[in-house]
Amino acid sequence: MEPIWRPSREQVREANLTRFIASLHASGELAAGTEGVPLPYGVLHEWSIRNPERFWRATADFCGLISDGFDTSKCTGLDRMAPPDPSLGPTWFGGAKLNFAENLLRFCDDRPAIVSWNERGRQQQLSFAELRGEVSRIATALRDMGVGVGDRVAGFLPNLPETIVAMLATTTLGAVWSSCSPDFGVQGVLDRFGQIEPKVLVCADGYRYSGKEIDCLERVRNIVASIPSIRHVIVVPYLNDHVDTASVPRAVRWDSLRRIGEAPPFERLPFDHPVYVMYSSGTTGLPKCMVHGAGGTLLQHMKELVLHTNMTREDRIFYFTTCGWMMWNWMLSSLAVGATLVLYDGAPLHPRSDVLWDLIDAEHVTVFGTSAKYLAIAEKSGLTPRTSHDIEALRAILSTGSPLADHSYDYVYEHIKNDVHLASISGGTDIISCFALGNPTSPVYRGELQCRGLGMAVEVFDAAGNGVVTAPGELVCTRPFPSMPVSFWNDADGSKYRAAYFDAYPNVWRHGDWAALTEHDGVVIYGRSDATLNPGGVRIGTAEIYRQVEQLPEVIESVAVGQEIGEGVRGDVRIVLFVRLRDGVELSSDLVQRIKAQIRDNTTPLHVPKVIVQVADIPRTVSGKISEIAVREVIHGRPVTNVEALANPAALDLFLDLAALAD
Repeated sequence: MEPIWRPSREQVREANLTRFIASLHASGELAAGTEGVPLPYGVLHEWSIRNPERFWRATADFCGLISDGFDTSKCTGLDRMAPPDPSLGPTWFGGAKLNFAENLLRFCDDRPAIVSWNERGRQQQLSFAELRGEVSRIATALRDMGVGVGDRVAGFLPNLPETIVAMLATTTLGAVWSSCSPDFGVQGVLDRFGQIEPKVLVCADGYRYSGKEIDCLERVRNIVASIPSIRHVIVVPYLNDHVDTASVPRAVRWDSLRRIGEAPPFERLPFDHPVYVMYSSGTTGLPKCMVHGAGGTLLQHMKELVLHTNMTREDRIFYFTTCGWMMWNWMLSSLAVGATLVLYDGAPLHPRSDVLWDLIDAEHVTVFGTSAKYLAIAEKSGLTPRTSHDIEALRAILSTGSPLADHSYDYVYEHIKNDVHLASISGGTDIISCFALGNPTSPVYRGELQCRGLGMAVEVFDAAGNGVVTAPGELVCTRPFPSMPVSFWNDADGSKYRAAYFDAYPNVWRHGDWAALTEHDGVVIYGRSDATLNPGGVRIGTAEIYRQVEQLPEVIESVAVGQEIGEGVRGDVRIVLFVRLRDGVELSSDLVQRIKAQIRDNTTPLHVPKVIVQVADIPRTVSGKISEIAVREVIHGRPVTNVEALANPAALDLFLDLAALAD
């Protein structure tokens, strides 16, 4: 199998990863290899997981993190892979103190820190100096509202500069930030913020999406009335410069806040002090509240941005995301590199299907982050940025959210840019980072994530808990890493934490992805393991089916689930495939046969669905991920426990009582 992209010798030589290896050689941590021959990534990865405290200390030094020092002798319990315990560990750099915002605001000059766009085009720009000034202003206001160490500040906001300012102001004070995007309904917000009891709510008066203006203040009034802990509300005028906040209890306008007195200092706190509360999707119950520590989050993000994404101060990064998805948090850490953040708030295909490429062109974006779904839609839409836009500056494309299909790799290199570094990455909100991601010094192979992350002891286990290579199984991590959640909220005995990751294999983190390691030491993700299909007792990842089906021009997207048939020992599961087709296209018998042939010819006969059904819409979470579990529950007549987690809950009705599934 030939790689679809290789870095040039110059790119390898100048990469941050190459310089990092050289620093390890110079310090005596790693023995130097043959002169002129790069150290194999596998050697570095093995060293990083066998010497975790030395690796993470070297990463902190290389990335220039600001702290009171990282003492490797204060790392304890690193041989224990289990939920963090105050006495047993794992403990990372005990005694070290740092402030998250101080690291992200380390630069204070006239270079652009944030450039923001929405569906109407470019809106705002803040330099690093201006950003620091705005953070100081809002931090003073929050301090005067009584916000201090450990308090929660919640953001119900679009992807705006003000959202970033509010997060940095919160963490300046040692308080904890948590955010939801404004497309959440009231109950979805209450299910999240209601658990963590924020002291302050920061919101916008509304937002724009697909050309429509959507008011937020009615929902805000209901939220404030239902969460007694909220003492203050700060409203960002986004739709209406003259918005009246009188109807919202305890509300003030963002632009009315003034800095009075000295700016608050950066509150340096222990390595594991909480910085973010993140949430699981909540499609199977009340969302889990995952508490992430400042030190571990910062270390992981810097490793991934600097070493795996090769970012420097010269970069301009744009990730299409809302502030309810962990990629927003991940992107924000680019400020600590000194890179420019380019924001977009709105629909990715409005007012034109190529609006994101207009932004990438105009802002000279160098790193573009998106979802596998967007790349698939861009291909279906016939977008050819390679010829339609000037994207010479673009050097890397990152894709996540779901597995990236083989044909999307071809699309990127044929129709976007033939010399771009395409990195499919995979991790999750659970770790606020990645288990597998890109390597700027190694080749890219179709359908594969390039490597397992440095410092991450990632393996694939079979049902008996044995490590396997090239065979599919459960993606696991066998050793601690600093961005594990420091706790779950309201989980004093750690039972929720253990149940989430450690029940399947003793002392091993089971992530919930069905995956395989490749002969190139890369990773293939087949989908969520709790959504794998099991016809005839053989486990099949849903992404294996999607990769084939969505190559057909008639198919926009699809969702595959297992339908339980028969009873007792005679029971089995059959694969049912739901397809959303292009406007005006009907699911004919010919198209059914072509779909089945495409799957059979490129996978196995077991992958071929027994039933194919056309639907007008497919349910997805607010972060854009298809909810296979919700579909599976509906077709079996079982309740979906938390429809508030879905962006389009009405789509579930399309799967009720289908005659095609009755036989």
